[in-house]
Amino acid sequence: MDSPTLGGPLGERVPDVARIAVLRANALGDLVFLLPALDSLRAAYPTAEIVLFGAPWHAEFWRDRPGPVDRVLVVPSAPGIREPGPDEPPGSLDDFLAEAAREGYDLALQVHGGGANSNPVMSRLGARVTAGLRAEDAPPLDRWLRYVYYQPEVIRYLEVVGLVGADAVTVVPKLAVTDADRAQARAVLGEPDRPRVALHPGASDTRRRWPARRFAEVARVLHDDGYEVLVTGTPAERAVVDEVVAAAGVPVRPQVGTLSLGGLVGAYAGCALVVSNDTGPLHLAGAVGTPTVGVYWVGNMINGATPLRARHRPIAAWTTRCPVCGVDCTPGIYPHRPGDGNCPHRDSFVADVPVAEVLEAAADLLRPDPGSAAG
Repeated sequence: MDSPTLGGPLGERVPDVARIAVLRANALGDLVFLLPALDSLRAAYPTAEIVLFGAPWHAEFWRDRPGPVDRVLVVPSAPGIREPGPDEPPGSLDDFLAEAAREGYDLALQVHGGGANSNPVMSRLGARVTAGLRAEDAPPLDRWLRYVYYQPEVIRYLEVVGLVGADAVTVVPKLAVTDADRAQARAVLGEPDRPRVALHPGASDTRRRWPARRFAEVARVLHDDGYEVLVTGTPAERAVVDEVVAAAGVPVRPQVGTLSLGGLVGAYAGCALVVSNDTGPLHLAGAVGTPTVGVYWVGNMINGATPLRARHRPIAAWTTRCPVCGVDCTPGIYPHRPGDGNCPHRDSFVADVPVAEVLEAAADLLRPDPGSAAG
């Protein structure tokens, strides 16, 4: 190892690399966290083909999009790799890996998780060097970094690419906004006649959801301050979007299923601010350069919140016990502490964040003081 760098100890660069496999077949926020590592990998290996082993949505999203990913191979659904999508036909992981191995990978990087299921997958590619994360129950790779749960995700993946000599070139996720993104957003939303803001009240884990009535209060204040308010959500989040719209009591624009992911990129890029729970769209907004106010459970804030404050305000909820039964939910991560951490409830862990804090952060970003970095 060479001397430590921004991304951790720097390993030796591998010579004559023509093709690199990177396994990251999970959700939107997970991809955003990986972007600085991909940029660093591209800088270290400028002529290599970087192939993302991902999900079907990755293939659609990266088609004709500038960035460090040259190509996407869709990995078949498999335990610990990814869940099948709706109506997705079954595929054979064995056949996929046999065919992928014939492409000839020089590097195979596992940035998908602890590695119990994913490290064997990457080892079967026959790459000259494998590298990635390793939890205690995972087999080793040629070069590996211990998977420790509480670590900023961006730094975690920068450390992984550092194992193969890719020094960090940035810690800021950046995603290109294309003309097609902007055109779709314009076709759906039209041209704004006043500044736009977007609220995203959903999250797949309901414990991360700030109460809908509080999003509604934010919507009402921002509308009265002269902003056009979008309320975005996936089809699975329609109910919470409808709840925000109904409780706001002012005209807001719900957007559920109206925009593709690229259209959402274009929409957020045209917003003055995005206010969201800790979920993929929040991180997407930051990656396209839009100021954000994010509501985080404190543990997720450690892993997922941006460290930057010029244009972003993550707000932490400090709850660690289930608000229903009082069980301490940290022992799953800290096994030497009392209790087992098991709790069947999925009530919000972020409901104690006051509306006033979110509104103050929004005002600070929307109406910055003269000379401030947010201006």
